[in-house]
Amino acid sequence: MSATKLTKPLADSARLLDFFSCLGAASASALLLDYDGTLAPFQIDRNNAYPYPEVVPLLEEISNRNHTRVVIITGRPVADLDPFLQPLDNLEIWGTHGLEHRLPDGTYKQSQTALSTLQLLREAKDWVIQAKLAPLAEFKPGGIAIHWRGLSKSEAHEIEAQLRAGWNTFARSGELKFLSFDSGLELRIARPHKGDAVASIIAESGPRTEIAYLGDDLTDEDAFRVLNGRGLTVLVRPEYRETAAQVWLKPPHELIAFFEEWLSRIPEA
Repeated sequence: MSATKLTKPLADSARLLDFFSCLGAASASALLLDYDGTLAPFQIDRNNAYPYPEVVPLLEEISNRNHTRVVIITGRPVADLDPFLQPLDNLEIWGTHGLEHRLPDGTYKQSQTALSTLQLLREAKDWVIQAKLAPLAEFKPGGIAIHWRGLSKSEAHEIEAQLRAGWNTFARSGELKFLSFDSGLELRIARPHKGDAVASIIAESGPRTEIAYLGDDLTDEDAFRVLNGRGLTVLVRPEYRETAAQVWLKPPHELIAFFEEWLSRIPEA
């Protein structure tokens, strides 16, 4: 990877060069990608969270080479991503942290959730409504996310404290867990998580398949831990934080450079 495109610590540069060297010789590859904060900048209105302009054309070209399995692994429900990825309407997507799975041909599956867990989620939803937090809520198949992006720090701290106190009863059973993410908190089913989706993809891949996972926040750490030792894990954030990922890239320019390098290493269709 060109030093003019990326200015990385030596360890990052060496790991990237090693990975791309292997990618060029691999018989197959898999590019696993978080969405919000990785492919798209965060927005106060989540309905405006479109990808960086160069992302979709590059992913489309990578996908069309028929060498790389391109997969989105996101906390959003699967259907939420459709408006953002056009004309890419045939990508494999694991949604709601791996609870949902849609294949490129449109085949859709959702993991079964225990009735007792669903009842806890219904009770947690009722609590959110009674607490007058519904305007900040995103109700998903496997959880409830409260977003406070755009609010003041004091308002965010107050809402988080209120949530943790109110939701603590529902999390005690172990069937549900708290999940912190950038500017929000989610109460969701304990499993599956993004690492489970990555583990499934690894199991389906041949031993010579080169795999990379790119993500930005705490919800991606399960994926990083599962893939470490088997593939490349990349933290994509403007600022560094402690992480299990092996490499750190700053979006959008270093992210785009990564995709361009990927494209240059895989064979033409």
